[in-house]
Amino acid sequence: MVRIKLNPITRTVKGKRVVMIDDSIVRGTTMAYIVGLLRDAGAIEIHVRITSPPFLHPCYYGTDIDSAGKLIASNHSIEEICKIIGADSLGYLNKDYLPLLISDDIDHPICRACFDGNYPTALYGGESKDKFEC
Repeated sequence: MVRIKLNPITRTVKGKRVVMIDDSIVRGTTMAYIVGLLRDAGAIEIHVRITSPPFLHPCYYGTDIDSAGKLIASNHSIEEICKIIGADSLGYLNKDYLPLLISDDIDHPICRACFDGNYPTALYGGESKDKFEC
């Protein structure tokens, strides 16, 4: 599906430094594939910037984020992830900036559990997303 959806335009990428911006890296497989496509199209440098902090913990509240064991940032440093996906550099949003970007007050708290592990409710069995959903 990714190959059907994403096709770099070689004449636009070839010989260029590319900055690729995405909302998140969950497992890293799609990002590695996209970086490979850009390299194959002739990009000389690929710098990846992610508009969220690294996903370190599974989400049990609606976002489809798998168990921590399958989250690339839960098991690797930013430098290791950069190497795994084949980018020249990788940067994430610092989690401390989230309150500056999103309104967070006592009446409308923002859940940051996937970034910091502080879940707003007790977890039932909590070691895997699938177990919680059952």
